[in-house]
Amino acid sequence: MAVVTPYLLVEGLTKSVGSKVLFSNISFAVNKGQRIALVARNGIGKSTLLDILMGKTDYDSGKITWRKDLKVKYLPQHVSVNSLGDAASGYSLEVKGEEFLKLSGGQQKKLLLQQVLDDEPDMLLLDEPTNHLDLDTVVWLEEYISNRTTRGEKPLTILMVTHDRYFLDSVCTDIFELDEHTLYAYHGNYTYYIEKRAERIETQNAEIEKARNLYRTELEWMRRMPQARAHKAQYRIDNFYELEKKAKLQHKESDVRLAVKSGYIGNKIFEAKDVCKTYISPSTGEEKIILQHFNYVFSRYEKLGIIGKNGTGKSTFIKLLIGEVPLDSGQWDVGSTVKFGYYAQTGLKFDEEKKVIDIVRDIAEVVDLGNGQKMTASQFLQMFLFSPAQQYDFVRKLSGGEKQRLHLCTVLMRSPNFLILDEPTNDLDIPTLNVLEDYLTKFQGCLIVVSHDRYFMDKVVDHIFVFHGEGKVQDFPGNYTQYRLEAKAASASLEDARKTGDCLEVKGTKTKTEQKRRLSFKEKRELEELEQQIPSLEAEKATLESLLSGGATNPEEIAQASARYKEVQDALDEAEMRWLELSEIGWVRGEI
Repeated sequence: MAVVTPYLLVEGLTKSVGSKVLFSNISFAVNKGQRIALVARNGIGKSTLLDILMGKTDYDSGKITWRKDLKVKYLPQHVSVNSLGDAASGYSLEVKGEEFLKLSGGQQKKLLLQQVLDDEPDMLLLDEPTNHLDLDTVVWLEEYISNRTTRGEKPLTILMVTHDRYFLDSVCTDIFELDEHTLYAYHGNYTYYIEKRAERIETQNAEIEKARNLYRTELEWMRRMPQARAHKAQYRIDNFYELEKKAKLQHKESDVRLAVKSGYIGNKIFEAKDVCKTYISPSTGEEKIILQHFNYVFSRYEKLGIIGKNGTGKSTFIKLLIGEVPLDSGQWDVGSTVKFGYYAQTGLKFDEEKKVIDIVRDIAEVVDLGNGQKMTASQFLQMFLFSPAQQYDFVRKLSGGEKQRLHLCTVLMRSPNFLILDEPTNDLDIPTLNVLEDYLTKFQGCLIVVSHDRYFMDKVVDHIFVFHGEGKVQDFPGNYTQYRLEAKAASASLEDARKTGDCLEVKGTKTKTEQKRRLSFKEKRELEELEQQIPSLEAEKATLESLLSGGATNPEEIAQASARYKEVQDALDEAEMRWLELSEIGWVRGEI
């Protein structure tokens, strides 16, 4: 039987940055046809490992062996003009640097990705390949990789870093996890990995607990009769010290904690009145219509997702919203209580020579968490997994994902009630994304999010704006997957009609100004909860009124009841107003 030589063999690889160990003595192989995703927390060394494999970064010890005559291509995480001439990745594009810079981030990424795929490599190294791509391109890439064998093409061999969970599930054959300086391999997709990782941690914790119990017994033995111990078997003494190391192990699941106050938001939120915007493309000089007579009224607690192809105006819409780009005509009417929080796609331009703690202290020394709870800047940073030691590191020492986490920290600590997030999932690790998703679903304010991450969109938003280009904006009452399924069904029906000759007219997509919005699933649930909440608040209000009108005599009791009465009245007013808003939508659509 012939021995199959792996495309890549890594043996005993170790890498440290200063005193920080990224990984120690890791070994793995990549064989033909494997599609492997490398997952880990930010700052663990995922991108560093890819750079090491491509010969861009040194390592401390170990051995890396590539199969001879192997054609390898590399797509870096951050695209720049330098990417055009990256010798290691073999880019050979007929695009000049000046022209390349005029393209959007998504267009740059698509251009480089196309070149890499057109070269038909034996193996691909991809660092966050879906970042900045529009959703249609992400879906195309997913299907292109997964269906190559069904099209009669040779399967791609891939080692990649990505946080896109749907992509991981559809594309990957294996998951490699870096955790506690060690590499763990799982033969399956992301769903399989999550299941088996939980089993691994449970087994490890059980072994540690068993070691601790045995350690107590052996420790007692070691402490008894020192003279006699010298005559005992040396192997037992040696085993004791190995046991001691194992017993003191502790698997820590460190998660970002987003216990952040959102400011009060009034009844009047935000209204777009006949907004128009035309944009001149710097790359082509062509005139692009972004918005054309756009009208919309944002309601309380609305969670809106924005999707569309690259170049249709999604990010420009956000910049118009926050005032970075002026309107051609029309106006934004913003409520007096609205406090925006903006997470930019490009991240914040931090002073690289400043310390992490100083970045946060420049905003506030103390952060209000709500309910009378406050936190120092240092404590707040620890919620975002910046250790006390790391807080005094310079910003330049942070990984890309850690800088994005710091950016998120600076946005949320200002207690906004209207969050605008432009590609918030780029560079964030999966555990941080899980926590962010949970926070946003419970967020007591309005949310607008532009994202290519389908899993994130499905979990967080209750309806979406679809930017079709030429100023056409469709409001779809559901998440991305629901929209995709409906669009596919409509496309299939249209194709069937064409084949049978029944298709006489194709009606254009209705914009927001042409159709009434119906209640989303989340809004229906919210309406049901409000119908239970309002009677409860009314009952508590009546009890407090009775207490204040003569039932209480203690001054302290009266003061507490009075304060609570105001809270209940405000909550009741807010609940009734929201109930009226939702009811009105339901009555218009005949859903109630």
